[in-house]
Amino acid sequence: MAHAHDHSHDHHHHGPTVLTNVNRALIIGVVLNTAYVLVEFSMGVYYNSLALIADAGHNLSDVAGLLLSLLAFRLARVRQTPTFTYGYRKSTVLASLINAVILLVTIGAILWESIQRFKDPEPIPGIPVAWVAGLGLVINTVSALLFFRDKDHDLNVKGAYLHLMADALVSLGVVIAGIVINYTGWSWLDPVIGVVVAFVILGSTWRLLSESLRLSLDGVPAGIDMEAVLTDLRDVTGVQTVHHVHIWAMSTTENALTAHLVLTPGLTDADVSTLKADVRHRLEHHAIRHATLETEITAEAEHKAFNC
Repeated sequence: MAHAHDHSHDHHHHGPTVLTNVNRALIIGVVLNTAYVLVEFSMGVYYNSLALIADAGHNLSDVAGLLLSLLAFRLARVRQTPTFTYGYRKSTVLASLINAVILLVTIGAILWESIQRFKDPEPIPGIPVAWVAGLGLVINTVSALLFFRDKDHDLNVKGAYLHLMADALVSLGVVIAGIVINYTGWSWLDPVIGVVVAFVILGSTWRLLSESLRLSLDGVPAGIDMEAVLTDLRDVTGVQTVHHVHIWAMSTTENALTAHLVLTPGLTDADVSTLKADVRHRLEHHAIRHATLETEITAEAEHKAFNC
């Protein structure tokens, strides 16, 4: 019974309906936002509005992020190969990281242009700007709602939802600014909104970047408490102690664990099977559905397991 191995795999973390919903939401989001980016950027140039151009840049980065997420979801469903034994699941993490980097570049560009506009303010037609931003408010809200149902199931979906909702709020701000500019002539509000846009993006992007980096470096996913997992495993009847525990993300939706369980001497094979089932059940409550477990009778009989 010493050095026995158990591999539990769950490859169905997203049901077909969820995958279909996310896939459809991504495609619709890309189409709607691409069309709006073209309109908003054109109107921004025509009316010389930095607020519209900045928001168009933000929306373009979201389109890029949605395309990356769509690609990642497709790659994540590719079967494993002898070379890529986990398939391409990690591509979802890379897509999330690239999306965050794109947004950071966008922030820099918007802030730079805002500073230039503060130095040389130009008159802005408020009402046309408000109408264009109002269209953006509708499109971003509709796009965000497409991801609402599945936003807590995947980091890329959550990122898309947060960005689109942020876009909707920014569009609302541009609408208000356009109306105020129309009645007051305060053209300086335009670059101010550009700066506000940049900081709104920074708030949501920073969280996405930090979590993406954590997962890229095989850190413990943010929603998992390592100490709580260890406590739960030690409470399993028949487990004396637990060591060599590693928890990481295989993708933005799947978490994995490897662990050595030191068992109480005298357990039967049936006892060990029951114990492992209990461990797997407890791990599922921590959002860990892919577990590789090694059982040992005593700590002295410790076996150096191969950790993938």
